[in-house]
Amino acid sequence: MKISALAIGILVTACVSAWSAPEELTKERAQQIADSLKYQHGTVVLKNGLATITLPENLAFLDAAGARTVLSTLWGNPPSDEALGLIVPTGFSPFSASSWAVEITYDESGYVSDKDANTINYTSLLKQMQEGVREVNPERVKEGYPEIQLIGWAAPPRYDAASHKFYWAKELQFGSDEDHTLNYSIRVLGRRGVLVLNAIASMKDLPQIEKDIPEIISAVNFDEGHRYADFNPSVDKVAGYGLAALVAGGVAAKAGLFKGLIAVLIAGKKFVIAGAIALFALLSRLFKRKA
Repeated sequence: MKISALAIGILVTACVSAWSAPEELTKERAQQIADSLKYQHGTVVLKNGLATITLPENLAFLDAAGARTVLSTLWGNPPSDEALGLIVPTGFSPFSASSWAVEITYDESGYVSDKDANTINYTSLLKQMQEGVREVNPERVKEGYPEIQLIGWAAPPRYDAASHKFYWAKELQFGSDEDHTLNYSIRVLGRRGVLVLNAIASMKDLPQIEKDIPEIISAVNFDEGHRYADFNPSVDKVAGYGLAALVAGGVAAKAGLFKGLIAVLIAGKKFVIAGAIALFALLSRLFKRKA
């Protein structure tokens, strides 16, 4: 898979230029909005029976409307209707320096084969992704954004063949920022597509997120009729790429996505970027086709 820096630059520039950052909220108004968020607990059903989330007591859920409020209104990300919701820790505050959220979306691009699960060379794949990220840096700098570096795996890719769940974490650096960024990714493979879970936080948060990740992974499952085992090759669409493309495509998309969103971060806010899924999905599909 060869990542095209030109493709990233064109798509990101087009999408970002079409979006204007929202007006900055007063502290009082932002708090009023945060206080109005409605959290769900226990069992949550997604998309009329596509999947179910079974939440332990230490986790809560915000539906699609709540996700838009947090991601766009409070955190300043470009608006998107793709998010199914957010998984957050119980007692979540959008303004806390230690806050984090896991966004859930659904990529209905087809059944993803896991036949390459035992043959992927993740060391080689990482080097290729790092090269791809370096390719976009001249364009980033030209437009006034800091370089981004893919430092390496914060947690190497792991695939659970029994549950068909795939997860990994990357360590990223923006410019000379000493506080590196953590991108934790989870993919739940299903009959017609993939549930996409993404968390962006500080590397300082890795111990806590690693502690919570097992519960998050086990909490999200496709419902009967949508499970990986329900795949029918006679009628169901096949994605045409494997697990390696899920990792490489996602990193490439995020490399481009960060370029546009760096500009909208507000001083004092938690560095969490999980919005703009329309752009992410567009880029991700582009790279998967090249896999």
